[in-house]
Order: sequence, then C-alpha cells, then structure tokens
Amino acid sequence: MVTITMNYQGELRCTATHAPSKQALTTDAPVDNQGRGESFSPTDLVATALGTCILTTMGIVAARHGWPLAGSTATVIKEMVADPVRRIGRLRVTLVMAHALEPKAREALERAAHTCPVHQSLASNVEVPVEFRWPTA
Repeated sequence: MVTITMNYQGELRCTATHAPSKQALTTDAPVDNQGRGESFSPTDLVATALGTCILTTMGIVAARHGWPLAGSTATVIKEMVADPVRRIGRLRVTLVMAHALEPKAREALERAAHTCPVHQSLASNVEVPVEFRWPTA
C-alpha cells in the first residue's frame, strides 16, 4: 500500500506528494480545459504512467533473462474525446528498442509490455495501440 496526498492549490492546480519518498509533483489543467497547461495534466500522468509502466515491466523481464534494455524509449500520444463525456480515448504507444534481440526475447518483452499493471487497469473503452520498433541485427 502506498499513500499519495493531493492538495488543491487553486486555479486548477494541484500538488501531489508521494509519502514513502516525499517526492512531489504539480498538475495543471490543460489549456483546452480552462487551465494554464504549465505542468502535466492529470490525464497526462495517465499517459506517463502507461509508458513508464511498460518500460519498467519490460525491464523486469529483461533483467531476469540478462537481455539489454537500457536506452529504449517509449512515446505516448494521448488523444482526448468529448462524447459522451471528456475522457482519454486513445493512448498510442511507440516503443523504440535500443538493442536487437532474438525473436524469443522480443516476443517475451512485447508480451510484458501488454501486461503491465497500468495497461491492465485502463478501461476497455481506452484504445491502446502499441508499436514496437526493433533495430535490425
């Protein structure tokens, strides 16, 4: 169990503090939703959580097998929809892998990406296409 405490600062800005580490972050409402957009929005954090969770879950599998993963990147493009309510409609993930690996390793890492806890926690009406870009050997 982890406790995160949020504090509304006013003007659509919040701070969140991670109790175990005491690290803090700030969120702002996006410009297209009455905010200033000066920091991550709450839905930006969902996209961030997805990308970092995918890389972390792949990292666990890679470490278990001794496969290199460092230098790989994830980019998530968040697309909002407004009908019937404002929500995340699609999170397009592109993974650029830093190392060429054997097909079995690639398959295991791709499976790990699709089973990360954040991906598994998203509502079924959020589309999550994932593209893998592997270097050639």
